[in-house]
Amino acid sequence: MGSVLGPVLFNIFINYIDSGTKCTLSKFADDTKLSGAVDMPEEWHAIQRDLDKLKKWARVNFRRFYKAKLGDEGIESSLVEKDLRVLMDEKLDMSRQCALASQKANRILGCIKRSVASRSREVILPLCSALVRPHLQYCIQLWSPQHRKDMDLLELVQRRATKMIRGMENLSYENRLRELGLFSLEKRRLWGDLTVTFQHLKGANKKDGDRHFSRAC
Repeated sequence: MGSVLGPVLFNIFINYIDSGTKCTLSKFADDTKLSGAVDMPEEWHAIQRDLDKLKKWARVNFRRFYKAKLGDEGIESSLVEKDLRVLMDEKLDMSRQCALASQKANRILGCIKRSVASRSREVILPLCSALVRPHLQYCIQLWSPQHRKDMDLLELVQRRATKMIRGMENLSYENRLRELGLFSLEKRRLWGDLTVTFQHLKGANKKDGDRHFSRAC
């Protein structure tokens, strides 16, 4: 009897929460996730209605959701949007994106420091190039920082990385870069922008180049 009753109750639960739900409802063995895109006020209200429906079902059936995941407050509006995994606000300020990129890169750099015993440049530089730098350079042409505080925040990651290398601890940052054959992140971005501009003007992408740039005598 119990082996039949369990699946029946589960199917009743699934059918109830699926009926009338406007958002995407992902159901797992030990978890249920509600998600949806919010571009208009109507979509905001749809997610809130579905959340209220789940909370009502839980209260009636003496169930409980984890409040840390669900929350007791209504959905609040946000001035930050995320597109192509890049955060920007209504003023196209990229400070949040810079902070997020720096946080991820520092976290990975900390993992390398704790788990890798060697401090030779032959080990640290390839690891940082493969695991840390992508977070600092992903889609950088779109969110290239303009504020000095954001530039310094990103540069601090490379400062930490170069200081981890054996024999570089007591050198200045500029001398560490020179010894390792590296550039500051700001110069690397400028170099990349100049390279792309040169390729456009030389006809590497004639269609895009003709639209974006014009020659001056």
